[in-house]
Amino acid sequence: MAAEQMATGGGDPGRVPPARPLDSIDHAILRILRTDGRASIRAVAERVHVSRANAYARINRLVEDGVIRGFSARVNHERAGQAASAYITLKIVQNSWRTVRDQLQALPGAAHIALVSGDFDVLLLVHTPDNQALRELVLTRIQAIPEVLSTRTLLVFEETDLGPRPDRPAELA
Repeated sequence: MAAEQMATGGGDPGRVPPARPLDSIDHAILRILRTDGRASIRAVAERVHVSRANAYARINRLVEDGVIRGFSARVNHERAGQAASAYITLKIVQNSWRTVRDQLQALPGAAHIALVSGDFDVLLLVHTPDNQALRELVLTRIQAIPEVLSTRTLLVFEETDLGPRPDRPAELA
């Protein structure tokens, strides 16, 4: 039992075990995968100068440790039919973060949710087909959440993706 608790971070399933330090090879692997999440194990291994088995084991460890949270595609939202984007700031009832977060996650087009400090409590990024859908999302869905005290919508006119690029080799993962 004690060995199981040690392996799972102590018996508390919500507790996250401490992060293991990453070495230069781990950082190199993360840079490669952030630039090209579809890179094969063989290609990653060749680029970081380790065996395929070593690269496979390192990537699995990064996933198991929660360093890599998943693999996804970077989407051009406008070309995907989501022409309207906005950051929406929310002021919420104190101590209602988890409840509000769960409701915001269920919204169509919700892309990023952050609990922040400052003049507002939550920052939400949404992508919708058009301004009418955005208006409905804010006025009908978000403002109907009882714990939401107020919102402010900031339309996105243009976006530049600052994801990792091969021409920035010094960037850490």
